[in-house]
Amino acid sequence: MSVEFRLLTADDDLEPDLDLARRAFGPFGEAERERRLASARASVVSGRYLGAFDGSRQVGSARYFDMRQWWHGRSLPMAGVAGVKVAPEERGRGVGRGLMTELLAQIAERGYPLSALYPATTGLYRSVGWELAGGQYQVEVPARSLRSLQPPDRQALPDGPGVRAGAGDGSGAASGAASRAAPVIRRGGPADAARMITLIGELHARGRDCGPVTFDTESFAHSLDDEDIYCYLAADGLLAYQWNRSDEEVLVYGLQAGSAATTRMLWAIVASHGTIARSVRAIAAPADPVSWLVREPDVRLARREMWMLRLVDAPAAIAGRGFPDGTELAVPLALHDGERPSNSGQWLLQVSGGKGELSRSSLPASAAPPLRLGSRGLAALYAGTPLATLRGAGLAADGDLAADAAVDEAFTGTAFMYDYF
Repeated sequence: MSVEFRLLTADDDLEPDLDLARRAFGPFGEAERERRLASARASVVSGRYLGAFDGSRQVGSARYFDMRQWWHGRSLPMAGVAGVKVAPEERGRGVGRGLMTELLAQIAERGYPLSALYPATTGLYRSVGWELAGGQYQVEVPARSLRSLQPPDRQALPDGPGVRAGAGDGSGAASGAASRAAPVIRRGGPADAARMITLIGELHARGRDCGPVTFDTESFAHSLDDEDIYCYLAADGLLAYQWNRSDEEVLVYGLQAGSAATTRMLWAIVASHGTIARSVRAIAAPADPVSWLVREPDVRLARREMWMLRLVDAPAAIAGRGFPDGTELAVPLALHDGERPSNSGQWLLQVSGGKGELSRSSLPASAAPPLRLGSRGLAALYAGTPLATLRGAGLAADGDLAADAAVDEAFTGTAFMYDYF
């Protein structure tokens, strides 16, 4: 079998690709078919949809989204790979690996330093350099638990601006100054997409978050243009959720805020459905404030969906990432990347003043062996995986063990995402 890999164009019929999606991921209805078609057309127009063809017959496809990903409070361009599929009768013949190899080349040509994906299986993606990096965390809390939140600690926040005792704590009380400072919250929608992306970025930067992503404005506006998704917006926060009436659930896709008052008021909106909803399922950061807001230990982790990361351009990825301000580091690395040879070789990793640099370096013959990493180990380290874990998994070797703690400190962070793609 001779397979050709090429970008899909406006001249290609997308019905075979829809058929591949049904066979790979299961059937879907007419409404979902139209949504998939619209999304596929947008990816084709932007030149980010790759097809695999045996003659004139399409046997596979994959695409990527133009995204930005946040690492310790700084954002970088990131290619979010999605929809990787191969016809069932063609599996096991190298089509999937060929697709990912060619897609990686296309991503590199476009200048992306990073790429991430949610895997249905890990073997294929590991074979071309992606590695497990972080998770999407879903928590579940009984709706009744949100109807009376733990009040603020007045010893820590003595009636300061933006602290409102009555915001969802069941007390109904509020000081005059705090009440006047209560957040203004309004309904949001597609027209607010640009403002919301900016706000999300500000919150990720402030929180020094690792892993979350943002879409381009058009894609984000399209996702908000759904009558079943309810969105609320404040000056320093936002909420998006949906009903799942069949399971008596409210599904919170994102609740982010920059102050205690806004956090409480947004959760109060969710809690207002507690007379109908049995439970609330929320996509949340690993240390989301909701666990500290409920009065009892009712917030439980319901699901963790792991995602994978790859450094496409290692020097650019290090230069664009944020690092802890007080970390000072200079560690020799020996990298090997079979798919991206430009990443391979001897390097010096330096971190200082919250910034990092990866520069070419040669070691004297008498020097100790450098820290050795492949593309998978480098991706996992970048996402905050401790070196002890990487050494135990066979993803890191050699180097100065005494420097491991400093390396771990430089890349510290629990990587997570709110979005699925």
